[in-house]
Amino acid sequence: MGTMRQVVVNSTEDIRLEEVPRPGPPGPGEARVASALVGICGSDTHAAAGHHPFIDRPYRPGHEVVGVVEEVGPGVSDLAPGERVVLEPSLVCGQCRRCREGRYNICENLAVVGCQTAGGMADAFTVPRDRLHRVPAGMSDELAALVEPLATPVHAVRLAGVGPGSRVAVLGAGPIGLLVLVAARRAGAEVVLVTDVMAEKLERARRLGADEVLLANAPDLVERATVVLEGADVVFDCVARESSIAQAVELVEKGGTVVVVGVAAGPTVVPLHHVQDREIRVLGSLMYVWEDVEQAIELLASGAVPAAELVTATFPVDRAGEAFAAALDPQQVKVLVSVTTRW
Repeated sequence: MGTMRQVVVNSTEDIRLEEVPRPGPPGPGEARVASALVGICGSDTHAAAGHHPFIDRPYRPGHEVVGVVEEVGPGVSDLAPGERVVLEPSLVCGQCRRCREGRYNICENLAVVGCQTAGGMADAFTVPRDRLHRVPAGMSDELAALVEPLATPVHAVRLAGVGPGSRVAVLGAGPIGLLVLVAARRAGAEVVLVTDVMAEKLERARRLGADEVLLANAPDLVERATVVLEGADVVFDCVARESSIAQAVELVEKGGTVVVVGVAAGPTVVPLHHVQDREIRVLGSLMYVWEDVEQAIELLASGAVPAAELVTATFPVDRAGEAFAAALDPQQVKVLVSVTTRW
């Protein structure tokens, strides 16, 4: 089958495009996909810097992938070459207790394409067919590239029980925080407040539907947020630092819920005395399951998320190092890598 190009990340300063063996024919229940667009997320940049607790360097990125089916293996009858798909990158055992419960996002043997296995920032990749979702006709590749990032907030919002009348705070207006805002609003949240340290990000949050935005480092943040929210039912921590979790616990109403969506770099102090005294639920939210991805596709197809508001830069695959550098720029939101196949 010859060779293909694949991005390999050794460090933030050492990101290479290497020639590696091209995947052969897919096996039973598998499909081979030619990559088109691949997103870079915070997990990617943290891993490149050596700060991600669950991704070792070197690694081969690419878990936010839009592509075209090249070939299907024996037993695959519901997907055909030429169909556009997005990747659901979780690789699960299907046998452990959580998988049997349908909560395979926390599979005991979970691995993630582009994190623990070679990813889709390459000319092609092979995965089980059940890891692929069809892209609706008429949806652009740029919009489809937001499916995987949106699925994580959709799952977090569902896990938290956000619904009509909910009063929500979102800490962090990066890509995930902005998409939590969108997902919470679509779930029926009555009031959504967004905080960040950058005014430009807050303006984008306002354009995407935030009722109020506040600078995260404002000395009167808690007082002002309390006026706006009259007590937050749910606070989503999309920053995952010691300061943000402390702020989340302070902002949430008694009996409310704090959802940790961001990935912490390591152990973090949590103000447990307030958690206990105010009967606060603290939930972790990891990735998503099939229904969350499908709901993300529906949200995007409905026009809930303007791609131009979130996709702020696209680089060819042979400039992947520049793309990773751009993703570190706080002025950027979602940076994509375009993979133009040679076949």
